[in-house]
Amino acid sequence: MKTKELHNLGIPRGEPIKLAGEAAREALETGMTREAIRHTVRAIVENPGAYLEDGIWGKLANLLTQTDRARASFAQRNAPAPYRRWGSGMEADSIRQMENACNLPVSVAGALMPDAHVGYGLPIGGVLATRNAVIPYAVGMDIACRMKMTVLDLPVSAIRGQEGRLRNVIKKATCFGVGGGFKVRKEHAVMDEDWSFSKITRQYKDKAWFQLGSSGSGNHFAEFGTLTLQRADLGLNAGVYFALLSHSGSRGTGGQVATHYSRLAMSLHRELPRELQHLAWLDLNSEAGQEYWQAMQLMGKYAAANHYLIHRDIAKLLGVSVLLDIENHHNFAWKENHFGQDVIVHRKGATPAGEGVIGIIPGSMATPGYVVRGRGVPESMNSAAHGAGRRMSRTMTKSTYTWHDGKKFLAEHDVVLISAGLDEVPMGYKDIESVMAAQADLVEIVARFDPKLVKMAPEGERPED
Repeated sequence: MKTKELHNLGIPRGEPIKLAGEAAREALETGMTREAIRHTVRAIVENPGAYLEDGIWGKLANLLTQTDRARASFAQRNAPAPYRRWGSGMEADSIRQMENACNLPVSVAGALMPDAHVGYGLPIGGVLATRNAVIPYAVGMDIACRMKMTVLDLPVSAIRGQEGRLRNVIKKATCFGVGGGFKVRKEHAVMDEDWSFSKITRQYKDKAWFQLGSSGSGNHFAEFGTLTLQRADLGLNAGVYFALLSHSGSRGTGGQVATHYSRLAMSLHRELPRELQHLAWLDLNSEAGQEYWQAMQLMGKYAAANHYLIHRDIAKLLGVSVLLDIENHHNFAWKENHFGQDVIVHRKGATPAGEGVIGIIPGSMATPGYVVRGRGVPESMNSAAHGAGRRMSRTMTKSTYTWHDGKKFLAEHDVVLISAGLDEVPMGYKDIESVMAAQADLVEIVARFDPKLVKMAPEGERPED
């Protein structure tokens, strides 16, 4: 039985899910039907004490009994931590997730960005400050997912005039898809870092090296377009420039780090009620907390290395110089000072926007993105949106729209798509202009990026973002 099904039957994530899966497989081998297994799992969830001596289900029942006792000891806080919301029309579940996060004993304050939508634990677009604790699911599954923009010394006319060449350059410089990687390994100093401090980073170092310089799947992309500055800024004169924009993170290794430490956190906090399980934290004074923090930092360097190699190789293949490089994380945790105290700020799908800090907020494959300068608003904990944000789920997008709809939208916006999944068509995303308007107090728009030639993972790839 799949993890999702077991969880829907009431099994908590972490060690209980693992034991339930093992017991279910053993039960199947004895001839038990899947329906009988489902019935048994429901019964164990309702009354684990009745199965403590069962040869197949006993370990699970004992663990659930311990979990029930732990939950009975959970002390609700007197009042939730305060949070502020930017934007309107958000789905009720994303608001509920933010409210749940503010009920954690370790929470100090929260903020919800206008691109917010449902995630695991903390909503995507959620910002959460905690006291000496890091929450793996509040960082996100794609640790250190980030944006990078490079302005290249090419005329804008090359986007259409050299389209075939640009297609080939993207294909040579990077690759897409869950298993994407390179037979001939790329070189970067990040692979000389210490990967041995944790079992999980040690185990997946080879995979990380195989995928070094790759782009992933889901909403990850590499695209050429135009960058428009209405006035001189960023070291450039006013004008329209040829630019490369990429979006991806720490690939499969980052996902494994997130999964491992999320499960560890949940196993350490069995007292949390079901709605808070995905918000289980690791104390930064603990060995596990320090290990995750070190792994997160390594994944940050690794994600940055991926972008560096993509942009370096594209510039090299084109034989052109670089006029500007800017970048930022948006799935990470930082040690900062807010509200007069030292806190851990989780920005899950949120862009750092301290006063004067430059960030990149993309739209969709056919709508504008923006280079912004943060205004340093204290209530947002110096944060802003990380993109347009999904308006509907991937499943709903695919059932609502066809490629005929998508291609029409792309043509209307003068965008050529090399590859992507139907679930990434622009209509599945919120209106980027509304998102930017809702956070005008958080960031100042510096420049506008318009995508023109876009490559994402091909149809059928499982999303990683």
